[in-house]
Amino acid sequence: MENVMTTLAKTPLYDVHIAAGAKMVPFAGFEMPVQYAGLRAEHDAVRKAAGLFDVSHMGELWFSGPGAYGYLQELLAGNLDKAAPGRALYTCLLNDEGGIVEDLLVYGYEDRYMLVVNAANRPQVVSIIEDTLPEGVHFEDLSDQTALLALQGPHSDLVMKAAGVDLTDLKYYHHRTVLMSGAEVIVGATGYTGERGFELYVPHAAAGDIWSLLMEAGAPHGLHPCGLGARDTLRLEKGFCLHGNDIGPHCNPVEAGLSWTVGWKTEFRGKHAVAAVKENGPTRRLVGFTLTERGIPRKDYEIVDAEGNNIGTVTSGTQSPSLGEAIGMGYVAADWTAKGSNIFISIRGKSIAATVTGIPFL
Repeated sequence: MENVMTTLAKTPLYDVHIAAGAKMVPFAGFEMPVQYAGLRAEHDAVRKAAGLFDVSHMGELWFSGPGAYGYLQELLAGNLDKAAPGRALYTCLLNDEGGIVEDLLVYGYEDRYMLVVNAANRPQVVSIIEDTLPEGVHFEDLSDQTALLALQGPHSDLVMKAAGVDLTDLKYYHHRTVLMSGAEVIVGATGYTGERGFELYVPHAAAGDIWSLLMEAGAPHGLHPCGLGARDTLRLEKGFCLHGNDIGPHCNPVEAGLSWTVGWKTEFRGKHAVAAVKENGPTRRLVGFTLTERGIPRKDYEIVDAEGNNIGTVTSGTQSPSLGEAIGMGYVAADWTAKGSNIFISIRGKSIAATVTGIPFL
């Protein structure tokens, strides 16, 4: 049988990761670093200092032309006015049933927009765009020409300043273009860890130089290279949804706690269905929970009541490095969503006690 690894794509930083001793794993069709020094060390670096992630598997889709605003406003659930020039918007692309095809970022400019999409969903998103793109809108997929580095943590501003770029005045969910290693880099004050940080959209050819520049500049400030393992524990502690786990085509923004990403006064794909859920109330909701007995919740584990009746399903779970306890998210029936509700996670045939808590966990 052919080795599946030979079919995986590589980011422009693949050789850098190998040289740094990273453990590589398949992820969304790419060979990606899951950890370097270890998950705990990388997680702690981001919470206390800074971490640098290669997330070049993400997709970058560009739109321009006189009809771009109107088209994207009808395509996406969010209010595109919030993606004004220099601003970024987090929102969703829905299907006709109100399900979340993709959660994404929109970067706004004077004359164009950039959508940042998950690697696994990029083909489907592009297919939808190609099927619906009207005249007057120019669409370009520059994913294969764009690397994406995520610098995250409370020392991120110090690292960028040491690398020659002062971004201390760049507000959350704002962006600007800067020059680094002779290349134009789009920098957004966005991220997936809940910490102050930046996402850098870099030309492929410059990725290695800019990674090295940041690592060297960040060394005195505690910067660590970080993998997907720490990225997952960091995002879960902050209650950020992962598409394919916590959200997907069979989940809508209301039950997923993402109503705030929807521009309810705008018209968009799937609005009728999701508006009906908002009006009638969802039958289930995504909640956070903390285990009060030993165990680790994992995706697809059953959530049950004291009598063992199924009341939901775990979507994400881990042992929180910051809190030292097991946490998770999952969908539970509407009657079980109140904070303090006592629920149980079915782990290897045993009901492990847990309590519904607020999101984020810290």
